[in-house]
Amino acid sequence: MDLIAKERDRLLQRTARVYGLSFTIVSIICLSIPGAVGTIPYLVSLPLYAIIAFCQYRLGDSRSLLWILPAFVAGLGIIVMVALFGDGPSQAGVSAVAQLAAASLASMAIVLTTEPLRRVILGAAFIAVGVTTTVLYAPFQAPARTIALIVLGWTLATIIGFWISAGVPQAARRIASIGRAHRAERQASETEAQRRQGARLLHDTVLATLTLLAHSGVGVEPDALRQQAADDARLLRQLRLGATPAPQSSGVYNLEGSEETVLGTTLESVKQRFGRMGLEVSWHGTGQVLLPSEVLDAFLLALAECLENVRRHSGVTEAHVTITDDETMVRAMITDSGVGFTLDDVDSARLGFKESVVGRLKEVGGKARLFSAPGSGTTVVLEVPR
Repeated sequence: MDLIAKERDRLLQRTARVYGLSFTIVSIICLSIPGAVGTIPYLVSLPLYAIIAFCQYRLGDSRSLLWILPAFVAGLGIIVMVALFGDGPSQAGVSAVAQLAAASLASMAIVLTTEPLRRVILGAAFIAVGVTTTVLYAPFQAPARTIALIVLGWTLATIIGFWISAGVPQAARRIASIGRAHRAERQASETEAQRRQGARLLHDTVLATLTLLAHSGVGVEPDALRQQAADDARLLRQLRLGATPAPQSSGVYNLEGSEETVLGTTLESVKQRFGRMGLEVSWHGTGQVLLPSEVLDAFLLALAECLENVRRHSGVTEAHVTITDDETMVRAMITDSGVGFTLDDVDSARLGFKESVVGRLKEVGGKARLFSAPGSGTTVVLEVPR
């Protein structure tokens, strides 16, 4: 919201600059017509116009009220100077003052509509300019005409200020809505593309193997069939860990086994997988850790199960995973700020956490600890040996 307010103020300031400088120039041109005012009032008014123009220009870059007061003082000085010194203004001089009082100085109202204090200043400035101009120029122009011009000019500038102040937040909300719709459409497109890719991948691998098994492997050597089934198993394991194997050709995928795998690269795959499902995972701690293949599988699958529980049951869309390690152990702490639960209320017959997390880690010499309370979120600590 602060960003929207800054953009609103910037637009108000630049509008006031253009609006004010335009009418200041028009007022100077009218005052410069021969015979509009006497020589002395004209020469004294020029530096006052310069002050007004400088303040209006600076107002376009600064929100400070310090640029408004000098402009009003200089404007009142010109109004008084033209009316009281010399032989009095001609019609061109009266027109110059009208442009100054009803438009150039009124431009300040555009930036005085955003806060109560500024609105008080706006009211005081309007009264000062209106009363001074109406009283001093009564001998040269009907007071009703002067009042009408000033009221119209200041009302128009005030309306512009309120219109911009109300319009910018609405535009920002619409832009944000369009952005959310774009992200939702992009996520839907990515999900559909992943579904299609998954369907093709399963058709090329697992379903082809199952078809061979259904036909008792007719035409295929037993060793070849076992090798194909092993390749399919490795592929499914990578998919479970969030990887996206790249096909070299139909039925052949890049699946390179390794006795020791870098933990950091596979964590990124898990993060991307849950990001696609709407759970934002923030990683903290150790960047990369080397683990034996079987320990890495157990660790990542247990971690993925914990994140899946956050996605399904916590009621929040963000989780934090902190990875730490020492000479003998690698630890992951998964935390969320969701609804939490009472540990004693968990059904002991449920196998999700017991088998998919605790049991899986126990098989490789690791362990898991669970901490939670209603309304306080949930924390799970996973530990595996190096």
